[in-house]
Amino acid sequence: MKSVSFVIPCYRSELTIGKVVEEINDTMESLLDYDHEIILINDASPDNTFDVITALCAKYPNITGIDFARNFGQHSALMAGLREAKGDYVICLDDDGQTPADEAGKLIDALDNGADAVYARYAHKKHSIFRNFGTFMNEKMAQHLLGKPADLFVSSYFGVKRFVVEDMIRYENAYPYVIGLVLRATKRIVNVDVNHRSREVGTSGYTFSKLLNLWINGFTAFSIKPLRFATAMGAILAGLGFIYGIYTVIKKFVVPGVPTGYSALMSAIVFIGGMMMLMLGMVGEYIGRMYISMNSSPQYVIRSKIEHGSEEEKDEE
Repeated sequence: MKSVSFVIPCYRSELTIGKVVEEINDTMESLLDYDHEIILINDASPDNTFDVITALCAKYPNITGIDFARNFGQHSALMAGLREAKGDYVICLDDDGQTPADEAGKLIDALDNGADAVYARYAHKKHSIFRNFGTFMNEKMAQHLLGKPADLFVSSYFGVKRFVVEDMIRYENAYPYVIGLVLRATKRIVNVDVNHRSREVGTSGYTFSKLLNLWINGFTAFSIKPLRFATAMGAILAGLGFIYGIYTVIKKFVVPGVPTGYSALMSAIVFIGGMMMLMLGMVGEYIGRMYISMNSSPQYVIRSKIEHGSEEEKDEE
């Protein structure tokens, strides 16, 4: 009999996580060939989410609750859950009920049929325009910087096999990016179509700053293409500057009375200076992340962990 681990990062989900857990349990009761466990990670939610998780751990023997010491973000919470998961398959989903837990069988079937990883694909997403834009940008970034196939849709609802999990949890740097870790481990990735539900309670926890940090994290953690882009832009601007210099000298000889273009010169200086600062900032971002990683900054810190209703104090990365 195979086992399935469900990993759910939790933030401001005191009103929704109970329903998600019940739906998982009800769904897995119909899949008689699989055992399952549920790992709930409280990402320092400011509401009573961890109290609800504590009650769920006391009610169900197959639930483990993890409480972060501070907010580390969704991908760090996923890494904590992946390290705790013991199943042959691991399925990650959201805590708000928008990802349909009752369709987890589709992901399991795909893994049974030879896929190493499977992502849920939605025909009609029920996110806000802002969140959909963030998803679109994330897709394009993963495609152009991480080598994601253009026809592969990635989402927060996905499943992976045990060997993929083992490779993912080897990553110990302070800035995990789960999509990059999956793409690094295997190319045998498929999509399955599922329904996407409307949010019943609250709003998305992703703000513009969090989405921006996620994008920056994605392309600095697993790709050096931005640095190559900076090199190419530097070469192009240097070439244009050289050509413009030759043009200016020739024009001065041909038309001696032509006035020197102060506005054009200032525009060129401002543009090139801005590009230089942008590229230096990009290089600085890489160097800063290297520095933080060298100082062994943790992916997360666990305050406590609950297994089978008993709470255990923790302090681990």
